[in-house]
Amino acid sequence: MTDRFLAILENARTASVELARTSTTVKNAALNAVAAALIANSDRIVAANADDLARGKSNGLDDGLLDRLRLSPARVTSLADAVRDIIALPDPIGEVLRGSTLPNGLQLSQVRVPFGVVGAIYEARPNVTVDLAAILIKSGNVAVLRGGSAAESSNAVLVDVIGDALEASGLPRAAVQSIDEFGRDGAQRLMNARGYVDVLVPRGSAALISAVVSDSSVPVIETGAGVVHIFLDESADLDMANDIVHNAKTQRVGVCNALEALLVHRDAAERLLPEILARLDESGVTIHADDRTHAIFPKSVSATEADWGHEYLSMDLAVKIVDSLDDAIEHIRRYSTHHTDSIITNDMANAERFLADVDSAVVMVNASSRFTDGGEFGFGAEVGISTQKLHARGPMGLPELTSTKWIVRGNGQWRR
Repeated sequence: MTDRFLAILENARTASVELARTSTTVKNAALNAVAAALIANSDRIVAANADDLARGKSNGLDDGLLDRLRLSPARVTSLADAVRDIIALPDPIGEVLRGSTLPNGLQLSQVRVPFGVVGAIYEARPNVTVDLAAILIKSGNVAVLRGGSAAESSNAVLVDVIGDALEASGLPRAAVQSIDEFGRDGAQRLMNARGYVDVLVPRGSAALISAVVSDSSVPVIETGAGVVHIFLDESADLDMANDIVHNAKTQRVGVCNALEALLVHRDAAERLLPEILARLDESGVTIHADDRTHAIFPKSVSATEADWGHEYLSMDLAVKIVDSLDDAIEHIRRYSTHHTDSIITNDMANAERFLADVDSAVVMVNASSRFTDGGEFGFGAEVGISTQKLHARGPMGLPELTSTKWIVRGNGQWRR
């Protein structure tokens, strides 16, 4: 490690000690200062973002990534609002999860404590810089961020603005730091900074997440790519299905909870698909269809095996007609990334079966997959949506950014 890189990690560890013992009142005041600073520096942030967008276009970034990258004044305001939402949430630190008094008089309590230093590696998402900073500060953690070259100008300004607000509030500037200046080498070093970094969270493409999981010696909380399915069973209401599918696919395409694959029961296909697919087509969605779907909607293109299980992050949708609920569940089991899957149905027995048998972080009935989000779930911002099963699963809010420790209080007991 270069001296500069090592200094960032050492400063982060020092800051983590102070953050861990910082009161809720002080943390909330700092977050309020961050929100105000974002609004006050909106023009500066948007100008830096314009540089990133121009560079991204010249480098051939696709529309989905450009959408993720873009910060408008309205989006900056939304980021500030999300920071304020976190202020209103309960502080998990110090919460007693369980406890008891042993027969010998020892008093035991298990309490929530911060992880310490949390590293994050993500791509083309300057909003994540703010979300991570805010949720980590509230949970008493320190952030070391690698936001990627695509958003380097935006992230540099955001980290500077956040740092100024923290210092003005009496908290260490090192509570939120960026290692973007070190490029890919910095990301690799962060993955191997065991002893300095307590937990690493990757957010981005399946390739990025896989690389971090494979190469890191630091414990990783795996946030997953979103190959999201919606299944329309034979009882699905057309109007409901049409609105949910259109929303899930088109509201924002470059996000992990956007719809990527639509499954339709054969007995409902002729009734549902013409109107649903025509609306998607009018909105600019390319339909990648199996043979039976193509016969119903000839404007589609033929799907290949690569379309099933593909996270498009674009105006593309794979569509397949299946013979039964069992076939739909089996298809999801084979191709899902275990992020979010939904069924549209008026048959509650089918709904309960789907909820029980689909093994994803979030399973829905009659709802758009776009609701899989920490903010929508009432968690404020989120670190990511975990698709693993250890420690945390689904949108990761404040409690998921904590560990625990046991506190034992005695009055002279010794073990016999």
